[in-house]
Amino acid sequence: MSQSGNSIPAASVAVFRDGRVLLALRARPRLWSLPGGRIESGETAEQTALRELREEVGVEAEIVAPAGVREAVWRDRNGTVVARFRIQAFAARWRAGEPMTGPEAIEMRWVDPEKVGELKTTEGLAEIVATARRLVG
Repeated sequence: MSQSGNSIPAASVAVFRDGRVLLALRARPRLWSLPGGRIESGETAEQTALRELREEVGVEAEIVAPAGVREAVWRDRNGTVVARFRIQAFAARWRAGEPMTGPEAIEMRWVDPEKVGELKTTEGLAEIVATARRLVG
């Protein structure tokens, strides 16, 4: 997907624990994705990824490395583009906390990275998870 000047900068994090990656089922759109969100003024992408992880799901992690950048387009039921995001993803290791659901993440699941492609996910998620898995080791 081509980059757009009006894309909203965002960050996400692929957190690994015991060989599994933490995925969140978003309320809107109803897709599995990595915990993350919009980059706020004065924040780095890395700071955003860790803040969103803590705020959205109550988990603490240590970032290992950047895992890629993806463009994401959210559409309404009629297919009209609602928002475009440019998401910087990071690979991380779990440090503390048990995932909790909330208004943004209605279900949390530790998933075998090999099974990510079997879920209904945001575009390019399986590739980001595969890259993050290699970086985490």
